[in-house]
Amino acid sequence: MLKARFLTAIVLAPLALVVLFLFPKDWFLLAIDGVLLLGAWEWSRLAGLSGAKDKAFFIATVGVALALLHQFEAVLPVTAILGVALVFWVMAAFWVVRYPRASGWSSVGVRVLMGYVVLLPVWVALGELKSQSLSTELILMLLLLVWAADIGAYFAGKSLGKNKLAPSVSPGKTREGLYGGLLSCLVVGGGFALWFELDSQSLVYLVLLSIITGIISVLGDLFESMLKRHQGIKDSSHLLPGHGGILDRMDSLTAAAPLFVLGVQFLTLS
Repeated sequence: MLKARFLTAIVLAPLALVVLFLFPKDWFLLAIDGVLLLGAWEWSRLAGLSGAKDKAFFIATVGVALALLHQFEAVLPVTAILGVALVFWVMAAFWVVRYPRASGWSSVGVRVLMGYVVLLPVWVALGELKSQSLSTELILMLLLLVWAADIGAYFAGKSLGKNKLAPSVSPGKTREGLYGGLLSCLVVGGGFALWFELDSQSLVYLVLLSIITGIISVLGDLFESMLKRHQGIKDSSHLLPGHGGILDRMDSLTAAAPLFVLGVQFLTLS
């Protein structure tokens, strides 16, 4: 398993770097289209769609929605779309905390609708970041925050973890791991604040945004774990040997991206 994870990472990491650093915006968004369509295929499984026609219809409608986002990108109400996504993630936090007692999400129809709210705002958020003057730096920062929250939590949890964070959803996660991940996000946020040469007030703001982004990235992970547990599956798919599926790699990003972009809108960067 470790060898498979390593080999997959060797292939995927250079591809991700090429897309991030070398692709112009149009190509970048087309690459995101492909990732999200694969994610839609996996979500059809998490939603509980069993028939091939139902799955194909869901994937097709996500594809149509992505085409419409391309068509109307210049006039998209970005803040409103990301605001709706943020409200959804607040609701998701309640479901995760209350699992398995909370209701309102367990029907197939509701989980299908959730798929649109989880997947499509990622496209909007990344497209908005790609339009910024510091597009590469901001997207890199977002990715590093998500990775820092995950990696910091892993090592802190392994060495210090004693108290379970959400045992009914993800028994392996601990509060100590969460704190380690957030500390890693603080370091990432501070590093980028210095790179951007922010004044002291903006520096504090960006560090706080980084910590909050780390928190909500953990929520994205826990939310997908809740759905997988409900469906009785371990991974969203087996597309990535050793890593599970696309959603297993980007679940944290689906929650973190909308909040991060909304937060960045209050910063003046040059």
